[in-house]
Amino acid sequence: MDKHFCNQSENVSGMSALTTTTYLLCVFIGSLSVLIMCGNLLLITSIIYFKQLHTPTNYLILSLAVADLLVGLTVLPFSTILAVSSCWYLEDLLCKVRNSFDIFLCTSSILNLCSISVDRYYAVCKPLRYRAKINVHVIVIMILVSWTVSAINGIIMTFLGVNKGQSNRCVLFQNLSSAIMPIVFGFYFPAIVMVTIYLKIMMVAQRQAHSIHNATCQSTKSEIKKERKATKTLAIVMGVFLICWTPFFLCMTFNPLSNYTIPVAMIAAFKWLGWSNSMLNPLVYAFFYSWFRSAFRMIISGKIFQGDFTHSRLF
Repeated sequence: MDKHFCNQSENVSGMSALTTTTYLLCVFIGSLSVLIMCGNLLLITSIIYFKQLHTPTNYLILSLAVADLLVGLTVLPFSTILAVSSCWYLEDLLCKVRNSFDIFLCTSSILNLCSISVDRYYAVCKPLRYRAKINVHVIVIMILVSWTVSAINGIIMTFLGVNKGQSNRCVLFQNLSSAIMPIVFGFYFPAIVMVTIYLKIMMVAQRQAHSIHNATCQSTKSEIKKERKATKTLAIVMGVFLICWTPFFLCMTFNPLSNYTIPVAMIAAFKWLGWSNSMLNPLVYAFFYSWFRSAFRMIISGKIFQGDFTHSRLF
């Protein structure tokens, strides 16, 4: 099969179109990478620096932020090289490395989201048992499981399921058998768990708010508003996750069944949408909470460099 080497001649219009597309793609990827890194670095710094944020739930958010940060640092730059380069001397190696990091980190991000949903389930639905069930040791186990399963998934797919397309481009999952494992364990199973848990949380939260409202209407308005805000936040969490990842995984599920008739450009666009979830996670899980907003303001303004604020009250 012929390769497209660097010194192969091209017509002027083709080179012009490639250059324009390359510049636009690099600007887009660069901007997305910066946003992913800045948002998740703020989140990581806040949790590590401020003692008040050293809680089991925030350790899960920290693990999520690390996975999302690495998506911006590794997966996107490799994807840029593979998307815009016309030199394919190291095509096989770059393809395997990119896809390995992609599957590993994106699966880790999704499994960390699933772990957070389990933590929130106990906090809302079983508040009396929360501290006994969800402690630092349990959180560490959840984090280790998320990263271990993700690493195994990435390694297996690197050796078994990553192939090039007919156009010599680096394409994910060329056959159904290689796509089953990452699709099931990387999306459908966590998504089903998250949807089930969040529906249960919203039902319990609404029932609790209704009970409190019937008992003492005047004195519990603020609590009712808090419950409604929590329910709305949970809906936003699930909505963002499903909007970002569902199109790509549906394409990967039905593409082999349709004899690969779905355009590659469409799959690539949906993949970029999935990666953007790493940028949106800090917004969803941090900016909705006042203590993270306070921490971000202190970090961005440079106040933490003017003294020891590790024990500051953030709300």
